Amino acid sequence: MNEEVQPKTKVLEDSFVYSCLFKDERGYDQFVPHHVLAFQFSGETRVQYQSEKLVLKKNQMLLVQKNQLAKSMKFPVGDEVYKSISIIITDDVLREYAINNGIYESKPYRGDKVMLLKPDALMKGYFQSLLAYIEQSEDVSKKLAMIKTNEALALLLHLNPSLKSFLFDFSEPYKIDLEKFMLQNYHYNVSVEQFAKLTGRSLASFKRDFSQIFKTSPRKWLQEKRLTVAYQLIQEKKQKPIEIYLELGFENLSHFYTAFKQKFGVTPASI
Repeated sequence: MNEEVQPKTKVLEDSFVYSCLFKDERGYDQFVPHHVLAFQFSGETRVQYQSEKLVLKKNQMLLVQKNQLAKSMKFPVGDEVYKSISIIITDDVLREYAINNGIYESKPYRGDKVMLLKPDALMKGYFQSLLAYIEQSEDVSKKLAMIKTNEALALLLHLNPSLKSFLFDFSEPYKIDLEKFMLQNYHYNVSVEQFAKLTGRSLASFKRDFSQIFKTSPRKWLQEKRLTVAYQLIQEKKQKPIEIYLELGFENLSHFYTAFKQKFGVTPASI
């Protein structure tokens, strides 16, 4: 292992996220508001989204569509550190790129929302060049960030021209089945406002529809649902509180214990 490599996670110009780690690390539950393109230099990233799971391995790329919920775990492999770079691709960047390159997409994208991609030599060379910028500097200029992001888009479309419809869909999320979505995604620790956006609703419309379906408020239902599932996992599956509280959307173990005792009258450890 290179002793000069320092463990760190840093964000540069709100465009690039660089991670270099020596030990396993659980990522935060995320609402992903923008497209993300990630490259794995070493180690692996395990990603859970909706009911699916995938593993991003060395020299692979991951493309994630905006407006997604995701959980991630970062793992060094063997004697190699974990190292990855993610590029955040905003709608503003995409609209400018589309105008400058005569790209017009009118149909909403309905395909895969998360893709594992095999980079070609050009994409690998691009990420190596980006790594040099990031490891040698604590910041990059807005101009350089724009240039490197546009370069990534050009290389991505060269690698797979069909990604045009994925990248340049500027339509708002359409209204989806709220009950089905919440039952699949209650365990993500994100705000009610973000749940509303993901179901294609305004906050007021989301709360109104939610009340009609579940006969209670979103915040109360989320807490009750998470605690009920926690009780089942502890009692029936014999899982430990420390193993499940994050996976069920609780911010910390103390909050989980307090809420659990208020609902069931006993602590999780006493079951």
